[in-house]
Amino acid sequence: METIDARGQACPLPVVRAKRALSEMGEGALEVLVDNETAVRNLEALAKTLKCACSSERRGEAQFAVRIEKGAADGVEAAEGTAAGAQAADAACDCEAARGDQVVVVSSERMGTGDDELGRTLMKGFLFALTQLDELPGAVLLYNGGVKWACEGSEALDDLRALADAGTDVLSCGTCLAHYGLTERLAVGEPTNMYAIVERQMGAGVVVRP
Repeated sequence: METIDARGQACPLPVVRAKRALSEMGEGALEVLVDNETAVRNLEALAKTLKCACSSERRGEAQFAVRIEKGAADGVEAAEGTAAGAQAADAACDCEAARGDQVVVVSSERMGTGDDELGRTLMKGFLFALTQLDELPGAVLLYNGGVKWACEGSEALDDLRALADAGTDVLSCGTCLAHYGLTERLAVGEPTNMYAIVERQMGAGVVVRP
């Protein structure tokens, strides 16, 4: 049985690592160690999506083990029923998925309202999760405070670079960069203008706004 120790790792890493391991392994069992019930539920949802058997147990304070059983045919029907198909595993590992007509708009340093620190953590997790999708977005549009994610010192630079390397257009509003004094610190993607931002959104099949 293969074991993944994902204790102390923020969402969505436990799910991403489990999905990757399941895609690479044949028939057998995968045990994932986590330290919170939310991660347990997320892993159970992953197993359900892949049509794998799943069980979990509490082994102590903030200590959980999730066991996912993969049979020879488990996950095949689920994979065949999605657009990703047989390429899902490779896409999750190296971001070489085909670009879609989805556009992601990031207009802030934070995701949601309430606690600012939590909001930044959520946005960072969101940008990482984009790199793990079976089908990557065609573009990530950043404006207002969102442009800071594409500049030097950003904690999400590696994720945005992975998207850009895979063919996703990473575009930051030039007016916003100038407003924050970040024009010379843009580290990934290209500057753009408001007309282009509107045009990309109007031509998209889906626009996602975290």
